Amino acid sequence: MVANIAVVGCGYWGSKIVRVMGELGALACVVDADVPKADALARPYGARGRALADVLADPAIEGVAIATPAATHAEIAHAALEAGKHCFVEKPITLRVAEAEALVAAAANAGRKLMVGHLLQYHPAFLELLRLVRAGEIGRLQYIGSNRMNFGRFRREENSLWSFAPHDISMLLALAGEEPVSVAAFGAPVLHPTIADVTTTHLVFPSGVKAHVHVSWLHPIKEQTLTVVGERGMFVFNDGLSWERKLMRYAHRIEWIDGHPQPVPAEPTPVTLAQAEPLKLELQHFLRCVNEPDFLPRTNGAEGTRVLRVLAAADVALARAVEAPEVPQAPPPALPPAPPFFLHETAFCDQPSKIGAGTKIWHFSHVLPNSEIGEKCVIGQNVVIGPDVKIGARCKIQNNVSVYKGVTLEDGVFCGPSMVFTNVDNPRAEIERKTEYRPTLVKRGATIGANATIVCGTTLGRYCFVGAGAVVTRDVPDFALVVGSPARRIGWMSKAGMRLGADLVCPHDRSRYREVDGLLVEAD
Repeated sequence: MVANIAVVGCGYWGSKIVRVMGELGALACVVDADVPKADALARPYGARGRALADVLADPAIEGVAIATPAATHAEIAHAALEAGKHCFVEKPITLRVAEAEALVAAAANAGRKLMVGHLLQYHPAFLELLRLVRAGEIGRLQYIGSNRMNFGRFRREENSLWSFAPHDISMLLALAGEEPVSVAAFGAPVLHPTIADVTTTHLVFPSGVKAHVHVSWLHPIKEQTLTVVGERGMFVFNDGLSWERKLMRYAHRIEWIDGHPQPVPAEPTPVTLAQAEPLKLELQHFLRCVNEPDFLPRTNGAEGTRVLRVLAAADVALARAVEAPEVPQAPPPALPPAPPFFLHETAFCDQPSKIGAGTKIWHFSHVLPNSEIGEKCVIGQNVVIGPDVKIGARCKIQNNVSVYKGVTLEDGVFCGPSMVFTNVDNPRAEIERKTEYRPTLVKRGATIGANATIVCGTTLGRYCFVGAGAVVTRDVPDFALVVGSPARRIGWMSKAGMRLGADLVCPHDRSRYREVDGLLVEAD
């Protein structure tokens, strides 16, 4: 995979490219305005410094690697492509989108390869991360966050956005697989009045994925982290850690409890990586592009242009944020006081109705007019209450229950999932019987099990217990435990919800009961 490559520019990064090209045996010469420096860098690899015009005219030079200031990329790369050279251009590809598009067209016209130096796209950790995300290892992508911070090197020719962010934006675009529909940016010029030393860029993608890039050269601690959040887990690529911990998988998940997200953390596990120098992998990739006609750059001119479009949009947003005058804002109008109860955004409460303080009404439930619910109740999902229903305090109504007109629940009643109240004895869909509704009373502390049916016109006594699936067709005494269809009493229950034995003593709180004329009462 040997080719004759000229490196143009031997500053901070160009000198690194010279070293790696020399180690790969592909360095033909070095071009720089500082000719002695170019000669000194090239000499250890059997090469020498040369003028750019000589390089472009030399048919033995197959490609050029351009590491000059970004403002010169377009001119040098265009001349190299017209001279029939393959081009590797350090990031950013150019400073203007139109210039980048012109380079892409020039490469196509010349039949040459144009590759952009988005180094982290060749990092083993990112390559493995990209593979895992595309394989669906953490499910649908939801959020990407990138932090790239250090103390120095301070620039005067570009801000921290253009200096640091191209790598991160390139990774974000690769992970998302699409270009953003929204770009916002904010910055802080500290060392110079017009050069932002710290910037934060927010991106929103068509699929709903959101991302941010935070860069700074005024940070006391070096940090290079990329966090990827999916619906089934997370990855963190931290280039500041050892190879064994550069890419970590977090099998964290989120559980929804009563409509609230709860974190369920897990221990991170390292992802095994093949260790290699990213710059060497990147330049080997370029050499393969030069040597193999059908091999195309991963970060080609089109990819570099996409990154540039995001940079340009962020730069415009950054300028607006900096230039926007600070206009004194009138205080916002006072908001009406929040209701003392919780009503989920998918639930409805028709007026007039009265809801007690501390009550929670969850997903897709509906309170019809003229209903009254006491304080500290919990109304589950898909519950219908009313109209004209009264429910006491501290009641709990589980999912999929309808409390019809004519039903009254006293304090502390528990209604299990999918239990049923009826309001007429013999309903027909085609015959209206609203005048035949029969009232149902559920007294304090009663429990009704899941899928039970309470036929209208009955009274459920205090602290009685209706077993799951029972069909209640007649009144239930206080403290009675009833099961079956039709429901029959099989025992007694205490206030604490414990079945009583022959001694009629509650095993939970040791409260005592006695039978009087076939009914249970509390002992004095």
